[in-house]
Amino acid sequence: MVKNVCEIFGSNVFSDSVMKERLPKDIYKAIKRTIDMGEPLTRDVANVVANSMKDWAIEKGATHYTHWFQPMTGKTAEKHDSFISSSGTGRAVMEFSGKELIQGEPDASSFPNGGLRATFEARGYTAWDCTSPAFLKDDTLCIPTAFCSYTGEALDKKTPLLRSMEAINVQGMRILKLFGNTSAKKVVTTVGPEQEYFLIDKRLYQERKDLIFTGRTLFGSKPPKGQELDDHYFGSIKEKVSAYMKELDEELWKLGVTSKTKHNEVAPAQHEMAPIFDTTNIGTDHNHLVMDTMCKVANHHELVCLLHEKPFAGVNGSGKHNNWSMSTDEGINLLEPGKTPHENTQFLTLIAAIIGAVDEYAPLLRMSAATAGNDHRLGANEAPPAIISVFLGEQLTDIVEQIIEGKLTDSKKAGVLNIGVATLPILPKDVTDRNRTSPFAFTGNKFEFRMVGSSQSVSGANIVLNTIIAEHLKRIADELEGAKDFNKKLIEVITRLIKKHKRVIFNGDGYSEDWVVEAEKRGLPNIKSTVDALKHFNDKESVELFTSHKIFTVEEVMARQEIMFEEYAKTINIEAKTMVEMARREIIPACIQFATDIAGSINEIKAATDLALTSAQESILVKVSNLITAAQTRLEELEQAINAANSQESVHNQADMFKDKVIPAMEALRTPCDELEMIVAEDFWPYPTYIDLLFRV
Repeated sequence: MVKNVCEIFGSNVFSDSVMKERLPKDIYKAIKRTIDMGEPLTRDVANVVANSMKDWAIEKGATHYTHWFQPMTGKTAEKHDSFISSSGTGRAVMEFSGKELIQGEPDASSFPNGGLRATFEARGYTAWDCTSPAFLKDDTLCIPTAFCSYTGEALDKKTPLLRSMEAINVQGMRILKLFGNTSAKKVVTTVGPEQEYFLIDKRLYQERKDLIFTGRTLFGSKPPKGQELDDHYFGSIKEKVSAYMKELDEELWKLGVTSKTKHNEVAPAQHEMAPIFDTTNIGTDHNHLVMDTMCKVANHHELVCLLHEKPFAGVNGSGKHNNWSMSTDEGINLLEPGKTPHENTQFLTLIAAIIGAVDEYAPLLRMSAATAGNDHRLGANEAPPAIISVFLGEQLTDIVEQIIEGKLTDSKKAGVLNIGVATLPILPKDVTDRNRTSPFAFTGNKFEFRMVGSSQSVSGANIVLNTIIAEHLKRIADELEGAKDFNKKLIEVITRLIKKHKRVIFNGDGYSEDWVVEAEKRGLPNIKSTVDALKHFNDKESVELFTSHKIFTVEEVMARQEIMFEEYAKTINIEAKTMVEMARREIIPACIQFATDIAGSINEIKAATDLALTSAQESILVKVSNLITAAQTRLEELEQAINAANSQESVHNQADMFKDKVIPAMEALRTPCDELEMIVAEDFWPYPTYIDLLFRV
């Protein structure tokens, strides 16, 4: 039975209310000034906060603390130290100092660093991020931290995210002041990352090497029934899954994660959880906790949670819709159009900046969602295409067209929906429909960036979003601050931006082939692979963008690009070697055994009778034998492709070879193996099929 939500919510978080209750007033005010306004943190304040944090954690059963950080693996990392300290009398003392709270020292050469650190140069530092509250996980106090090298370069995903938040704060405040806002002290970005995932039986998972090593099935023929009946989406939740979801909610609520929505997704065995939005930094930290908790709780129910973007071919993959918006420290959503958006010039300025940013820096946005796993998903029927476009809806599109024509007079109004049944209420109707095929869709008071993959950290996407929009806000502020006639200049700037970048606005079906043709005519990039997307990271324009806003140094850009190329190459290499292992040691031997069994049956029948009763068996034997031969040939070709890719000295060339040679060889090997699965008797097949994995939870 789930406990009272209000009682357990945030119970494992050293939250603002806990600090206010446990800290002396002057210390609480000092740490709040650091959190809210960025004032320097003194050692005296840190010592008091650390001692209070330690006492709180110990009261809740904690014995250790860790600096919880987000290296370039895309996962989280933690090194646990106990609070124990020697008293010199043979008795233990539990201590935690301000120095230990503020700074840690993990090994900086053992994490991906893109050449910034050599193996013998091990020193790195973690630094307390006081803007994200500490929390308890099991018996450990987890302290969110940034991670940098001994020489100061960022080696994590949090540091550049915090820098990007500061960049958009600076430029956003310039815009607000131009519109007469003198009360706001800060502009913050907010995110609410929806999380899609699959649940499968743990026992079946353990019987598949591909799932264990890669998180996705490398072989598998389609089941007779998939998602074509649309009966799983929002359908009744199975009892075992419901029990999992209940525990997941409870664990997330304890961690202060506002788990709001849960439901079955489109594909069999697929589900979704959505939180309420939070500041981008905390929302990103929370999403890491969501993924970690999903996997941990699944184990309690003899299930496995799959976060890969495409664990099963032929059915929908999983994404992570990144709902992004801008607000002031006073809680005002800056992307709220209001009742008369055509008169809301501040809102129109922000919309113009966003349209311009998304169009100009589309390759960077595509790069922010680029992984080997996501390449299987983008452009499929459950995900937006690799073409970046903006959906505005009827109301904003109408306003945009009026601006282009120079006759901004009115905006479409929201109506009502009369369903035609007297007992049903008349519903208020939104001013625009939704578009699930758009990669960047306006959804009322936020934009939904739908390209992010389910296993990805949302930090990458939000670093890019914050930075490109900060750049366009800066350009607008530069023009308007020196304008003699502000209103005239404002209309000129908005009109120019919209006319220049209107090509990126598209409200139609992003899945259609017509849109691919139309996008090419408009000059919009269609970057289909991670390898091609990563090549835009160090474009001259990209480097200038990131360095001018102090998001990355040149060295950090180059290192990150190197890390991402290397991750791609290693991922495909592991997948390819796993396919070789499964085909050579499981699939082909099982099929040979099946063929031998058929041959024995044929011989037995021929020996027992003179009648020609073996034509069906002989036909099957010939087909199986031919497919075994094809599989063996494709297996050898895949091994050759793997060796050729790994022989490349440059990681960039390796990534190209894995994309152009190894992946096609993997697909070629899969084809005869999946055909064999449809012929070979179930008793002979060496591992669970899609029928088992998707329908036997």
